[in-house]
Amino acid sequence: MVVVRKETEMREMCLSQIELAARWRISPRTLERWRWIGDGPRFMKLGGRVIYRVEDVLAFEQQELRDLEEIRSC
Repeated sequence: MVVVRKETEMREMCLSQIELAARWRISPRTLERWRWIGDGPRFMKLGGRVIYRVEDVLAFEQQELRDLEEIRSC
């Protein structure tokens, strides 16, 4: 079925709050707080569900990378 296939593809392209928290080994509440203060990766809210696109998560991870020289200069 086309509907099932698209739903499966969507799950592979997106992470729930619980899945992202597990990936980063942080509390789901941390992600909630980040959303509240406007920090963290971009997210979508569909109905009552918050989801994170994998591409946005990867972009945020890349943005947060720190070079050793950058750390030493602080």
